[in-house]
Amino acid sequence: MKRILIVDDEINIGLLLSKFLTRNGFAVDTATSGFSAQEYLAKESYDLVLCDYRLEDTDGKEILIKIKESYPQTGVIIITGYSDIKLAVELIKLGAYDYITKPLYPDEILNTINKAIDTQVALNDISVERQDAPKVKAPRVPVYNHVENFVAGQSPASKELLKQIQLVAPTSYSVILMGESGTGKESVAKAIHLNSPRRDNPFVAMDCGSLTKELAGSEFFGHEKGSFTGALNTKIGHFEMANGGTLFLDEVGNLSYEIQAALLRTVQERKIKRIGSTKEIDLDVRIIVATNENLGAAIQKGRFREDLYHRFNEFSIDLPPLSQRGKDIMIFARTFLDFANDELKRNITGFSKDVEECFLTYSWPGNVRELKNVVRRATLLTETDEIQLKALPLEISTDAKVTAIEKVIHRNPEKSRDLKNAASEAEYDAILKVLREVNFNKTKAAKILNIDRKTLYNKMKAINLDT
Repeated sequence: MKRILIVDDEINIGLLLSKFLTRNGFAVDTATSGFSAQEYLAKESYDLVLCDYRLEDTDGKEILIKIKESYPQTGVIIITGYSDIKLAVELIKLGAYDYITKPLYPDEILNTINKAIDTQVALNDISVERQDAPKVKAPRVPVYNHVENFVAGQSPASKELLKQIQLVAPTSYSVILMGESGTGKESVAKAIHLNSPRRDNPFVAMDCGSLTKELAGSEFFGHEKGSFTGALNTKIGHFEMANGGTLFLDEVGNLSYEIQAALLRTVQERKIKRIGSTKEIDLDVRIIVATNENLGAAIQKGRFREDLYHRFNEFSIDLPPLSQRGKDIMIFARTFLDFANDELKRNITGFSKDVEECFLTYSWPGNVRELKNVVRRATLLTETDEIQLKALPLEISTDAKVTAIEKVIHRNPEKSRDLKNAASEAEYDAILKVLREVNFNKTKAAKILNIDRKTLYNKMKAINLDT
């Protein structure tokens, strides 16, 4: 269980944060002053400190400096009710993971905390590698497995992916990551960042798919207080937050054409202006973008700028879908089981043979993300030493059985020449297709097939599909 120390002299805020984080699986202590925070830090080891900037006996900057000097393996997030751009940049340069302003929003603060802990874990692992390394200059050991959800597989597709990450990571190239939804594009982006010279600087992820045209400029470039209606405080944009490090733009194909034009100028000139400001800010940011759509086709349709595409496309990586990674699926599954055991305080040792066969035959349309969620759910439901087939979602266990049946039906092409067998195979194909379409709801399937439920059950039983 990850440990967090909250430092805030407003007791109510500390109490609310403590209850919220405890409900989300963290062990939490609360200090109301800088002095008591130092006492807690001397007694316990913490993964993260959430510290209010303004305290009665000190401030967040002093606490941050002391933590980085005495407890460098502890991450720090500064919280404040005031927005000060210069201070925010200074704190991040001093080692704070992030600087966030009140009011605090639960989903936002939880997301920031999880990312801060993941980043600190990765940096700690890198630090250990450096200490253990010989003094002579030697190639750095890759840290891929220390990035959440990134698992180094053994299949040819996985080895090729690792090879490309190792090739591009030490450079300053912009990278396009292409792949289906759920293939782990953000994890690959983090692996590139953490194996690059920028690894000690910020990694900032931005979901372009959720941006509105009106808010995109502010999110990218920031704004000054009063620059438009609703701009109650000065805001740092994602480019400025990532300065010196890496900016990851997910689902970049969803950006409006106008924002693409503004991005092009920023990428070309390496400068930004916050909305409402005349001051230019120099940028040193590596850009990694991700998409699950064909940007070439989007260019042809006039939805994506060709010049911006070529600016981003200094290097590209195609992420293979999970269905193409063979026995790596079980490597991933066991890794996610370790995560789930740690999260849920379980001690499940593995998967039954039936579950392994099911995992290896299922098509995984949701890719790595789906596999992780399935393993977490099964871990929660399992009360024995091994995850059994009954703990899997019905659509997965049934789909694997259907796939096996289809192989049996079609394994002898000579029989297909027989008219009776050909008719039976066509009937089986129709039944299986409809069952999949309705997620194996037998009542709906019987209605679509224009037969009664009893007839459907009999036909399913005839092909050993009596689920």
